Amino acid sequence: MDAVSRLARVPPPVAPRRPVERVVHGVRRVDPYAWMRQRDDPALRRWLEQENRYARAVLEPLTPLREALYAEILGRIRQTDTSAPVPDGGWLYYERTEAGRQYAIHCRRRADDPGAPEAVILDENRVSEGHAYCDVGLVEPSPDHRLLAWAVDTRGDEAYELFVSDLDTGRVVDGPIARTSASVAWASDSQTLFYAVVDDTQRPWRVMRHRVGEDVARDVVVFEDPDRAFHVSLRRTRSGRLIVIECESRTTSESHLLDAGDPQRPPRCVAPRRRGVEYVVEHRFGDAGERLYLLTNDAAREFRVVSAPLDRSTPQYWEDVVAHDPNVRREAIDAFARWLVVWEREAGLPQVRVIECTTGRWHRVEFDEPVWTVAAGENRVYDTDTLRMEYASPVTPDTVIDYDMATRRRTVRKRRDVIGYDADRYAADRIHAVAPDGARVPVTIVRRRDVPADGRAPALLYGYGAYGVCIEASFSVARVSLLDRGVVYAIAHVRGGGELGRAWYEAGRLARKPNTFSDFIACAEHLVRERHASPRRLACTGGSAGGLLVGAALNVRPELWAAALVHVPFVDVVETMLDPDLPLTVAEYEEWGDPRREADFRRLLSYSPVDNVRPAPYPPMLVTAGLYDTRVQVWEPARWVARLREASTSGEPVLLHVDMHEGHGGASGRYDAIGETARDLAFVLDALDAAERLPEPVAGRRP
Repeated sequence: MDAVSRLARVPPPVAPRRPVERVVHGVRRVDPYAWMRQRDDPALRRWLEQENRYARAVLEPLTPLREALYAEILGRIRQTDTSAPVPDGGWLYYERTEAGRQYAIHCRRRADDPGAPEAVILDENRVSEGHAYCDVGLVEPSPDHRLLAWAVDTRGDEAYELFVSDLDTGRVVDGPIARTSASVAWASDSQTLFYAVVDDTQRPWRVMRHRVGEDVARDVVVFEDPDRAFHVSLRRTRSGRLIVIECESRTTSESHLLDAGDPQRPPRCVAPRRRGVEYVVEHRFGDAGERLYLLTNDAAREFRVVSAPLDRSTPQYWEDVVAHDPNVRREAIDAFARWLVVWEREAGLPQVRVIECTTGRWHRVEFDEPVWTVAAGENRVYDTDTLRMEYASPVTPDTVIDYDMATRRRTVRKRRDVIGYDADRYAADRIHAVAPDGARVPVTIVRRRDVPADGRAPALLYGYGAYGVCIEASFSVARVSLLDRGVVYAIAHVRGGGELGRAWYEAGRLARKPNTFSDFIACAEHLVRERHASPRRLACTGGSAGGLLVGAALNVRPELWAAALVHVPFVDVVETMLDPDLPLTVAEYEEWGDPRREADFRRLLSYSPVDNVRPAPYPPMLVTAGLYDTRVQVWEPARWVARLREASTSGEPVLLHVDMHEGHGGASGRYDAIGETARDLAFVLDALDAAERLPEPVAGRRP
């Protein structure tokens, strides 16, 4: 590596070795760091604090750069700001932020009076008092807009406490109800509240019915799903007439309906679960009576849209509304009084199909950038022609658009104000790399226009590639600090993600998971070969399942990377999947395989990052973790880092930073999150020898 690192050369701590031998399917494995698997062991806490001290010492020389990055990112943000108001029941609901305060303030005002005073309905800053972490997971007004259900997690483990407040006074009138998920639904009487509770593995599995003000001990079990592969959630349909209980595994789903107007009635199953069949339910009433609209993969790998009478919803009554198209992925649906909206994806790019229900006529909403992302905004009104969308691209800041489905006119309600940012200075594009088996892998690239593709630019490549998740071509305020230092930012849309449909996902899961890793390496090699990036100034990054991707790529090609930035990485694949008592494990069998079966075990063992660390020149690495992370247990990155330090022949530092007050998602406060981002970017820029900002382009001239 040509760059001269500013990192301090401090001797790393050496983890105590306490070997434990385990034989699985005849394979003998010795784990010197099995002792780390006890989260509440004081020895582990002391070790993690020692890791943090080491990381701080190594990163200390980057303090001026980190502080400069923090100031840059903060300087682009309108710290006192207000979101686009959301109409609902004669009110306008919105959030606002105030300079110096970490969290959002939820507000409302009357919709029919422009001069109506603001009412604060929930101040997250007050909720967070006394807590190092605070995630308000839901804010849900009752149908009569007199009560507010809200839930908060102050530990980072995704087990929430549920409260109910009076919307006029702000006074808490009910709660806390402990160990709930961030999922509730109000009945039409605005006094009955349905909520989901989590089990010992943090799995939402049981639905309860609660009467506001009554003892929670009297709450009634409405539904429960004993299958540990399924997670349960709740929502009220936009029509207001139904409450949907959704049970979902990685490959199968089942929905049950509650009558919002008669909350005592038991739920009714829409269609019994069939392995491998998924469906999502929407409700519409009007010209054709009451009907359900379902998005399903039944006989349709890329999903189709069907409808059925409310009282006859099993598959024999399904009628096609949008037929299956193998080239177009149907991702979601929204039902309104006169319209059905289908959120689609074609050639890797999101599309919006708008259907007039009475005539069946449809059109697509047009977008004019090379790459973009668009998704449904908050659409709480059922009888409306207005569709709220949230749009962005790698160069266009987040934009809230109200789209008139009848006239096709669009009104920008809010565009994120990025101070000092000029979109014309930047360019985004979609290119393709070729994988070893010939698959064309999309890559999104964003750069400053005055940075030529001459093979000298530093670059950062991001990847995820799991669960069929689409990594969108979105905007990032912090990323501008990379671009303004000449760094090319690239997203590898590898197999295992859903960008090119279900087939793309299937080609990167279970036995075909190694395609994800070879795709990522092929994208890196393509960036270098096509001179988008310097061969010695290419870094990689990913988090969670994307951390698995990065870990596997590092083991295969450690010399390819100038640095690796890895967040909460799922890297101890075999040991985690062998423990069904951990959160998520049973549900994950459909994604990775079940190592209790020998074939699955050997396959997972072949690529598990912890198990495949070898003597090799690993690049400098910064790995993050959260002590209360329930998705990736803290010992996974801790054990991985210990093994990497033992094996690496490069002498480059491998750092572990563990937040002792967080879970999977990192810091909850916005200023704290900016601080973490500034630390991460300083590490990457130092490794890429790209700390200096490029000169500003001449004003008024397109570079």
